[in-house]
Amino acid sequence: MTKPSNKNNSAQFSNTLILIRFVVGFVFLSEGIQKFIFPELRGAGRFESIGLPWPEFLGYWVASFEVLCGLAISLGFLTRLAVIPTIIIMLVAFATTKSQVFYDKGFWELMHGSRTDWAMLLCSIYLLIHGSGKWSLDKILFGKK
Repeated sequence: MTKPSNKNNSAQFSNTLILIRFVVGFVFLSEGIQKFIFPELRGAGRFESIGLPWPEFLGYWVASFEVLCGLAISLGFLTRLAVIPTIIIMLVAFATTKSQVFYDKGFWELMHGSRTDWAMLLCSIYLLIHGSGKWSLDKILFGKK
C-alpha cells in the first residue's frame, strides 16, 4: 500500500486556500461596495441606528477597508495583513449587533442570524494562520506561501 504524497496534499491545501480567499474577499468587497451605494441602509445610517459614534465617518472608513481588504484577500496580496481589519470588523459586528439579538431573542436566533458573520470571522482567522497559498500574488511577488 502506498502512502499519499505530500505534493498532492499541498496542492489540495492550496486549492482550498484559494476558495476560502475568494469567499472571504468577495463577501467583504461586496459589503464595502454596498456601504458606498446604500449608505442609509448599510453604512452611516446603519451605524447610526446601532448607536456607533461618528456614523458618517465610520461608514466610509469601514466601507473603504472592506473594499480594499476584500480585493487584496481575493487576489492573495498581503493576505495576512488584509484579514486583520476583517477580523476586527466581524468582532465589532458581534459586539454591536449580535449581542443584542442574543439578549432579545436567545441563542438559536443569534446562531441563525450570525451564520455569515461566523463564517467570515473563522475563515479570516484561518487565512491569518495559513496565509494566501500557492495561487496568490504573494507567491508571485514575494515567493511566499
